[in-house]
This record gives sequence, structure tokens and C-alpha cells, in this order.
Amino acid sequence: MKGRPLLVFTVCWLCGSGIACALSGWSLIVGMIGALACLPLLLRMIDIRGWSTLLLIGALLGGAMHWEWNDARNRSSLPEITHTAAEDLDGYAATFEGTLMSDVRIDGDRADFEMQITSMLQQSDTTSAPASETRTEPNLKERLMVQVRLAEEEEQQVAAGWKRGDSVKLTGSLSLPGEARNFGGFDYRNYLRTLHIHWLFKVKGASSVTTISPEGWEKFNILRWNDIIRHKLGTAVDQIFPEPHGGYMKGLIIGMASDIDPDTYGQFSQLGLTHILAISGTHVAVYVASLLLLLSWLRLTRETSLTIVLLLIPAYVLLSGGSPSVIRAGIMSMIGLYMARRGLARDGLQMISAAALLMMWWNPYFLLSVSFQLSFLVTAGLMIYMPLINRLFSSWPKALAATASVTVTAQLISFPVTILYFNQFSLLSFVANFLLVSLISAIVLPLGTIALIVSFLWLPLAKPLAWIAILLNKLTFASVEWMNSLPGFVLIWATPSLLWIAAYYTVLYALLRVFHRGRGEQQSINQGVEEDTAPLDRRYVGGVPRGALGLSSRSTLSSSHDRRTGRLEASPGSMTTLSASIAWPEYTSAFAVRGAGFYSGERMGSFHKWMCALLALSFVAGLWWAYQTPQPAGAGMVQFLDIGQGDSTLITTPGGKHILVDGGGTVRFGKPDQSWRTRRDPYEVGAKVVVPLLKKRGIHRLDAVIVTHADQDHAGGLQAVLEQIPVERFMFNGTTSGTDNFEKLLDTAIEKEIPLYAIRQGMSYAPDGETNLRFVYPDLEKTMDVGDRLPVSEHQNHDSVVFLLEMAGASLLFTGDMDAAAEQDLLFMIQDGSLAASFGQHDADAALADDSVQELFTHHSGEEQEANISMPVSIDVLKIAHHGSKTSSTEAWLQYWNAKTAVISAGVNNTYGHPNPGVLGRLEATGADIYRTDQMGEVQMKIKDGKIDVRYKLIRED
Repeated sequence: MKGRPLLVFTVCWLCGSGIACALSGWSLIVGMIGALACLPLLLRMIDIRGWSTLLLIGALLGGAMHWEWNDARNRSSLPEITHTAAEDLDGYAATFEGTLMSDVRIDGDRADFEMQITSMLQQSDTTSAPASETRTEPNLKERLMVQVRLAEEEEQQVAAGWKRGDSVKLTGSLSLPGEARNFGGFDYRNYLRTLHIHWLFKVKGASSVTTISPEGWEKFNILRWNDIIRHKLGTAVDQIFPEPHGGYMKGLIIGMASDIDPDTYGQFSQLGLTHILAISGTHVAVYVASLLLLLSWLRLTRETSLTIVLLLIPAYVLLSGGSPSVIRAGIMSMIGLYMARRGLARDGLQMISAAALLMMWWNPYFLLSVSFQLSFLVTAGLMIYMPLINRLFSSWPKALAATASVTVTAQLISFPVTILYFNQFSLLSFVANFLLVSLISAIVLPLGTIALIVSFLWLPLAKPLAWIAILLNKLTFASVEWMNSLPGFVLIWATPSLLWIAAYYTVLYALLRVFHRGRGEQQSINQGVEEDTAPLDRRYVGGVPRGALGLSSRSTLSSSHDRRTGRLEASPGSMTTLSASIAWPEYTSAFAVRGAGFYSGERMGSFHKWMCALLALSFVAGLWWAYQTPQPAGAGMVQFLDIGQGDSTLITTPGGKHILVDGGGTVRFGKPDQSWRTRRDPYEVGAKVVVPLLKKRGIHRLDAVIVTHADQDHAGGLQAVLEQIPVERFMFNGTTSGTDNFEKLLDTAIEKEIPLYAIRQGMSYAPDGETNLRFVYPDLEKTMDVGDRLPVSEHQNHDSVVFLLEMAGASLLFTGDMDAAAEQDLLFMIQDGSLAASFGQHDADAALADDSVQELFTHHSGEEQEANISMPVSIDVLKIAHHGSKTSSTEAWLQYWNAKTAVISAGVNNTYGHPNPGVLGRLEATGADIYRTDQMGEVQMKIKDGKIDVRYKLIRED
């Protein structure tokens, strides 16, 4: 570390920025004091003293101050310009003029782009003349995310004509971006803030947008031309590759990941292969290496080749979309090429430090980018960990050993960040990356790129090349689909803490070091690890001793001398090695794998055995601990999720059982003849909200899914749940709505061999000793044999499943969308005693598909359970039916249950006007505490010993 001042400086800078990002106010001051107190001790441990300590303290403070300075300036100026409070700007109608600042993304009936405001037009009304527009010319620096709702299919072509750099005038209304409404949910508002965007501007119809192309020097907008070239390249890809190969190859070659088929992307994501679907450091490495090799074949001098490639890298970074991973790889490659051009020593860790420092100085919000974090962590991890890991494959053939070392190292390094953001990891990810990454990077990517280039010269010649790539793609897709079809390999992980992540990397490194030292490989480690990561001189290529690649000193870094011309000529062999050292500084140690005879062969000493065993045990124990589902000790949890207009509740019992009641759903009103409005990846509550929340909370499996009725806003989101989360049993009201969506849901349950249960009055389900679900409705007297067609009910709200949850000493009544008639029926049955009698029946099994779980659903005898089956005169929590609609929650119903707390699940500003003011009035009259997801977001109730602690995500709006 002492020999790498830039590395230590960058680490301190990043730590300062991270502290400032995580903390604010007095907590930031306390955090910085604590960091400054610990820093000298840490620096002394790595033998850094004197003036260097002051420099690194300055780096820590500089990183924090730089973040705070940028964050303080990241504010919206619109409240000041409009003289309107920020909370009142939501829905504010306005006309803006400005400049289009991004590529226009068209998906179905929506076009999105970013806009830089230059002026705002205000309406001035006079009594003697028509209203006119007054242009205000403040010093606006506001950036908006514009969403244009297209009215006609022809408007898609109009929107396609809008280009970056156009002058834009548009009329619409401001809207606050959505914030995280569930604990751990995605915060779109914070995400846009990292892009310096604070408002959405919603426009109805392309006719409300006027654009003017730039003139004069403004035509030469490099980003505008870059967009045009990318679109032309994308069109060329579509000409030679049919779907889904077209979208896949566009993501692979030019970074247009948005065009990838959503199903294909999901399959690759589950196996940890998404880095292949977007331009990353590997693509830049292939690009640089290919150019250097091509120029060497053209017999250009080494210096000329390096200069040409150095100048071409920024063009590739722009054409590939400029993601943080591409920018990182581009900067590192340019630094490596420049230093090679000057004959200077290259050190991968110093290069990556320079790249990180430059990117953070340009935009400190890069620190919050998943792409930035994964790119830098994996790259640095390959440099530090791979020299240790590649020795595990020393007996393998060199090519396989190098691939295995890179794959295992990358997977181990990326694992904590993967589960931090995506909360799942496939055990087959190692196999998939080992088998497919080399195929895609070394064959499909170059082949597709050559086919794309050739298509501009002669399209018929590009077709055979594309045909070969398509065959390989089909092989890839089939392999990915087959691996994803294997059950039990995808593990769901709760979101880990940053402390656990730091401990993971520390213990892993210590384990690898001790393991090799214990085998008597001290000398080998010193020669490999220390030299591979030490500052380089001319004896090394990208951190690898010359001899490791089997090349002589002269052929490695020196160019051959042409005596006739007096020029330095680059041989293909030397340029190949040089390209590896520049383009893959993080990979080069993989090629230094020696044969088995490289080791001294000494046995591991007793001390090292014990240390290895202790570290391995700690590593496995840490993984096991992180895999457990977090849960309050001895308490139950009821989590009313905010999924918009609909219902979804997660119940976790004191015994650790998980029950999901409904899953929300997106209701669409599109007409069959308007298929053009369908978006490529439409928003679906189950896939976008419910499933991610379940994964973030570490729900490995659901012991039961209860769908109260078949309406889309309750059952629609469960399709994604059944497809991605293991489910033990599926309960519903025994009827179907006859819609395609619900029929598909039932078919999915049957395909996955999930037992189906038709709930009827009198059944109960006891997942553990402290929890009991007593089903009190519907009273459907229908006998259904296995295999019979389910009856179709047109009154799904009336037939909703209603149950009383008794857990940890508290009682909660769940009512689905039951209507006033169902409430009246149930009250009548309670009062005349017929409901209690229903719990004494022993007639039919509840299971439609599996008779082996009958003991879970009991029909208690009236004599044995008489004290338990009587309905309580007061309950703790009442889930208000039908989102607070006026069709239910009658006065008699509310008075009978006399609930202490009421929960209403409704969408923000929903078109139905839920909850109804009359219902709210009746609830207030009962004196119940009212919690609403439309105002408070997710509502969580922690239940222990009859006591209920409530918390909610958003501040209550009184």
C-alpha cells in the first residue's frame, strides 16, 4: 500500500464521500470525527506516517466536502421561479421552452426524454384583449424528465423525429417523481435526483410538443450525432438479426439494453449474466485488443498503433452509451495506452484509482450507481484476489485455468453486491459464466460486430455471419433456459448490511492467504501476489512477469527494429501481449498459472490448518447468518404493502411462517385494436413491487398464498409471485372469474404442483402454535371433486375470503372486497349461531389437489372448541373492505367489531375516490385509529404478547 499513494488517496476520498452520502447534519460531524480519529491508527498499521498522513486526512475531508458542496447545489429552482411552494407544484400547469438533452425513448404510447429549461411562458389575462404569453427569462438551470403520452399511433413517428439538441416548447403539468412507499422499496425520486432531475413534466399528446432543429454551429452537437449513429447501427442490426436476436445483439454490440426482450433479460439476470447484455469493461477490452491486433497486422509501428487506439476509445465509449462501467474501462485503457506509448510503468491498482478519482470528481453521484460499484469492485477484486485463486487451478490446462480463475474470482467478488441490490443468487451462475461468457465475448461479440460492419458494405455477405451468430445465440438461449428450469438453485437473500459485506471480503482474502501460506507456498505467493499487484517496471506486462507468458524480454515490450527504415515495428506476438496488459490489467494474473510442479509440495502446518478451519467456518457461518430471514424474536409481523390501488398483505408468524394475502395487480383498460399502446416491458405490480419486496425481506418460500377473490387488483400480481417464489399452498374462494389472467394463475399453480384449497366457512389453518386463521366467509355450499371445472362467479367481491387472524395475542379481521350484503349475511350467521356450528362439521376435505395436508385444515367439533369458535365482541385490527368503498363498511358492521385500529389499502389519487368520505366518517365515529396506505405508504404491525406496535413509511398528511 505504501508504494501506491494514489490508491490510498482514492480510498480515503471515497470513504469521505460515502460518509457524507450516508449521514447528514450532526450525525455527519460525529461520523467524520470518528473517522478522523481512526484514520491515523489505520495508516500506522500500513506504515504510512508524517506528511502523508496529513495528505490522506485531507483526502477524507476533501471527499466529504466535495460531496456536500455538490449535494447542496442539487436543488430545484422552480419553487423560486414560480413563487409557489414545492408541495403545491405537483400538478402545476406550465409551458416551458428549452433544449432536448437526451435520446428520445419511445415505448408503446409513451415517449420519454430529458429537457433543460431555458425559459417559462406564463399566461397573462386582460379584459380588453385575448390572453397572451409572457416569456420569463430567469437564469434557469432546471432539468426535467418529460413524459409524453402519445394519443395516436402516428405520433410514434413524430416522436421519433425529436433529436437531442432540438429547441423544445411544450405544455403540460409538473409532477413529483414517485418516492419509495414501502420499506426497502425503489425510490424513483432519489434516483432522478442523482441525475439532477427533481420534477416530471407530463404532456398529453405529441401535438403539445414543438421542436426546432438547431442551426449553425449548434448542428455539430457530438452527442446528437452520436444518437443518430447509434440509431443507424441499431437499424442495421435489425436488418440482419430477427427478434429476439436483434434486441439481444443490439445490447451486446452497441449497448441498447432497453431493446432486449424482457423474458430474455430475466433469464440472463437470474443466472447473473446481465453484464453480458450491456456494454461493460469486457467489451472495451475486446475492442482495444482487436484494434491493436488489427493494426499490428497492418504493420503499423507500435507508437502509431497505440496513438490511434487511444484516440478511438472515447468514440467507442460514446457509441456504447457511456455507462459507468464503460467509462471506467475507457479511462483505464487510455491511461494504459498513454503510459505504454511513453514507456512508463503500469500498475493496475493505480490505474483504477485514477479512474475512480476522475469519475468521482466529475460526478460524485457515480458512487450510488450499481454499475459503478460492480465495475470497480470486480476489477479491483480480480487484481487482488485472482493471484490467490488461480493457484487453485494450477493443475488444469492453462486456457481452462485462466477462464476458471476469472469466473470464480468475479463471482465471489460480485456476490455481496449482487444480493445487496438484486437479493438473489443462482448457484449455477458459476457454471453459466464459465461456459457462456467466453463463447459470447470471444466468438459471438466479434462475429456480430463484423457482420454489422460488413452489412454497410454488402448486406448479402453479412447474412451468413449473422446466421452463425444466431445459431450460437440459440445455443446460449437454450442453455440459459435449461439451467433456469432446474429447481432449487436460485437462492433468495435478504439485503445485507455494509458491515457484513466488509467482513465478507476481509475473511475471504484472509482465508485464501492463509490457505496458500499453510501449504508452504510462501515463496510462490510472494513472487505471484506481491509482484502481480506491485508497481511495475519494464520487466512486467500488466502485472505479469515476462516469463509467465512464455515470451522473451525483447518480444514482450520491445518492438522489432527495421534496419531498412529505421522504424520500430510491432510484431503480432508483442502487440497481442501488449493488448492483454492494457485492455485486461485485471485479468493478466490468470495467465500466470503454473503447473503443479510450481509448488514446493510441503504439507500444511498445524497452525495454518487451524487458522484455515477457523476462517472457513467463519466464512460459512457468515453466509448462513446472512441467508436467514430477518424476524423480530418471538413476535409476529403483519405488513400491509402499498401496491397502489389494490391489496397485498404479508403475514409473518412468530414461528417464522410466511403468508401472503393477495398480490395486487395492474388493471388495464386498453382496447384490442390499440395494441400499439402496449409497452415492451409494461409495469406490473407483482413483478415490480411485490416480488422485489419479498426478496429484499429474505422470504425464501411462502407457506401459503391466500387470494381473497379473483379480481385483477387482488390476484393479478400473484402470477409473478408463483413464478419466482416457492409456494407451499394456494387458497382461494373455490370459484373463478372466468378471465384469462386468473385461469393462467390457476394453471401456473397446477404446473408447479402447488396444492389448491377451496376455502369455505368453518375451516381454519394453524401455521404454528401462536397463530390461527379462522375462515368465516364465503358460505358457498358447493361440493367440488378434484378434476371438476370450477364454478364461475360473477360476484367475486361478494364471495371474498374473509378470515380472522389470531396471532401472538392479537386479533385481525381480513375482509377482501366483501360488500354490504356479505357483511349482513355474516352478521346474521354470527348472531344466530350458525357460524359457530360450521366449525363443527367434518364433511369435506379442503384440498382440491392434495389430500395429505388435511390436518392443517381442521373442522373442530362444537363440544371441543365451543369456547374458541365464538366470535369476539371486539378485535384489534379491521382491514377495511374494498379499499374503503361506499359499497361496504356499514355502520352495523363497524359497530359490531368495534375495532381499535382500521387499515385501508388504496392507491394515491385513485380514480374511484377511495376511501369514501362516508366510510371515513363512520370509522371516525367508532374512535378507531385509521391507517391509510395512500397517505402513509406501507403500514407494518409488530405483534407480541397482545401488544401491537405500528410504523409506516411516509409522514401522515393531516
